[in-house]
Amino acid sequence: MADSDFDTMQPAGSQEPVEHIDNEPPGADGESIARMQDSETHLPGFEPAASEQPGYEFVTGELPVCEYTGDDDVPCEEPTVARRWSSASVITAAALGSLVGGLLVAAALVWAFGAWPGAQPLSRGGTTAASSPIEITAGQDVNIAVAVAAKVNPSVVNVAIEQQRYNPYTGESGLAEAGNGSGVIIRSDGHILTNYHVIEGADRILVTVGLDDVVAKIVGVDPTTDLAVLKIEGGPFEAIEIGSSSDLAVGQFVVAIGSPFGLEKTVTGGIVSALGRSSLAEGGQSISAYTNLIQTDAAINPGNSGGALVDAEGRLIGINTLIQAPSSSVGAPQSAGIGFAIPVDFAIDVAGQLIKDGRALHAYMGVSTVTIDPSSASRFGLAVEHGALVQFVEPGSPADAAGIERGDILVVVDGREIGGSEDVFAAIRANRVGDTIEVEVVRADTRRTLDVTLGSDGNRG
Repeated sequence: MADSDFDTMQPAGSQEPVEHIDNEPPGADGESIARMQDSETHLPGFEPAASEQPGYEFVTGELPVCEYTGDDDVPCEEPTVARRWSSASVITAAALGSLVGGLLVAAALVWAFGAWPGAQPLSRGGTTAASSPIEITAGQDVNIAVAVAAKVNPSVVNVAIEQQRYNPYTGESGLAEAGNGSGVIIRSDGHILTNYHVIEGADRILVTVGLDDVVAKIVGVDPTTDLAVLKIEGGPFEAIEIGSSSDLAVGQFVVAIGSPFGLEKTVTGGIVSALGRSSLAEGGQSISAYTNLIQTDAAINPGNSGGALVDAEGRLIGINTLIQAPSSSVGAPQSAGIGFAIPVDFAIDVAGQLIKDGRALHAYMGVSTVTIDPSSASRFGLAVEHGALVQFVEPGSPADAAGIERGDILVVVDGREIGGSEDVFAAIRANRVGDTIEVEVVRADTRRTLDVTLGSDGNRG
C-alpha cells in the first residue's frame, strides 16, 4: 500500500499468516506461567543456633542442656529438669486450657464481627468500613465492571482453528491447532460473529462453549470487512445484548472480553479513546477496509480478535479487531495500549446479510486510484499535493454516470479530506448502497463537485 500511516496496525487475532497476528508466542497457553513454589523458609528463632557466648555449645539429646567448656567464670544456666505429671493432673490441665481458650476465641469473634457494644473490628489499611454505599460514576466503579463481566462472559467464546499439518518424522498428516481468537454469540440458535482473519485458512474450527469444544461451521465470510459468521449446533445459547454504536462518546466507559493468548474469558476495562478511525489492512489473500473504527485503551492483544467490546450496560457496541503495535516489536505484535473495534451497527448489518444470503453487499463507486504525494505532484506538475489520482473509471459504474473522468484527482469524498487511495475506499465503505454523496475533484486547474449515487458491488460485471 502506498500510505504507511497504519503499517503497524495489526489484527488482534492469533493465527497464521503473520500479517494477522500469528500463533501465540511460546507459552501462550500457560506453560510459561510458572507456579509459585513455596520455599523452605523458617521463622527466626526456630532454627538451632550456635551459642553467642564463647566456650558454650548446645548438645542434643532428650532435652538440650548447656555444658560449660570455657575457662572464664560465666556460669551455665540452670540445667533443665524433666518433670513428670500424673494422669489426673494432665487431664485437669487440658480441660481448663480448653475452657479458657474457647472463651478467648468466642470473645475475639464477637469483637471482630462488631457484636460487642463499642467494639470496632480492624480493616486493611487501618480504616473502618464505609457505613453507606459510595456512589461513583460508571467509569470508576469497579462493581460495574464486575456486573458487566458476569453478564457478558457466557456470550463470548474462544475460537480455535486447526489446519492439516504434515509430520516429517512419522510421514503422516493430521489436524493441529494453528491459532486462536474470540467470537460473540449473537443469536440463541448458535450464530457467532467473529473476524474473518481469525478463521482464515482453517480446516476445522472449534468453539469453546462453557467446558465443551464444539465444531463450528462457516455460515458466511466477508474478507473486505474482516467479518465472518459461524454456527454451532445445540442450545439455546446465551446471546449477547446488542447495543448501538451511533451514539458513542469519547471518554465513555467500555469493557473488552476475549481470549488473548488463549486465556479465555479475559476482561479488561477502559474508555472510548476516539471515534471514526479508518484503515486498510492486508491479510493472507485479501485486503480489509476498516471504517469508523472505535478506538479504546482497554487492553487488546493477540487472541482478542472477534471478541466483544461492550458498554456499561453490557451491551455489544463493537467487535475487537485491531491493535496498534510498536514498530520495534519482534514476533507476534503486542498491544501498545491502543486498540480498535468494528462498530456494532455496521458489524450486525454485515452479519445479517451473511446469515441470510451467505454474502454481504457493499457500496461502491467504480474507480481505481493511486495516491498523490508532494513528490509525485512535483514530478508531474499536478495542481494539488495530496489526493487520489483516478487511473481507471469502470464503464457503467456510479462514478462513470456521475461524470468522474480518468486523470481527475479526488480531494474530498463525502466530506472527508482525501490523502490517498485508502481514504477513498474508507469513505465509500462508510456509506450504504443507494446513498448519494458529494465528490470534489481537481481536473487540470479547475475544481468541481459531483454528486455520485453509490451502487452495489454485487452488480459489478
